[in-house]
Amino acid sequence: MKKLLPVFFLTLISSTVVAQNQYEVLVERPNEKSLKGIISREVLTADTSFHWYASALKGYAPNAQAIEGLKANADSIQLLVFMGTWCEDSHYIIPKFFSLLDSAGFSKDRVTLIGVDRQKKTLSHLCEALGVTNVPTIIVLKKGKEIGRIVEYGKSGLFDKDLAEILQPSGK
Repeated sequence: MKKLLPVFFLTLISSTVVAQNQYEVLVERPNEKSLKGIISREVLTADTSFHWYASALKGYAPNAQAIEGLKANADSIQLLVFMGTWCEDSHYIIPKFFSLLDSAGFSKDRVTLIGVDRQKKTLSHLCEALGVTNVPTIIVLKKGKEIGRIVEYGKSGLFDKDLAEILQPSGK
């Protein structure tokens, strides 16, 4: 599977360059909108259905080591992020994730955000191909190869702390 990652990633990036947002809007439950496919932060912040975005940022202070790690790797990594617009863990983590990126001055061009439906499926079978079973999942790629991933809150319970560990120079 790791050998296939560069092929999938290149396909994904090329489709992202052509059109930033390529997604379907689903209504899987009453009064709930789900986005499935390539989305952007701007879609999440502009749509009033996603009122959770702004409230999730209250009281969040980004991890300083994660900021430094992102700055140090700004030109060498890509972040592939899977989330569910229906998922409470995604509601909590994704706004903070983007706040962390902002604090580090990390380019949005190096982030691909992918929405999944409630069955954890997305367009082009990316979840299956990359072994994504829970959301949010943040995959850190260097030269097209996965160097680490954070699933939901991460091993430590703090996604940004785990991201800092992946990005440490002595790391992968």
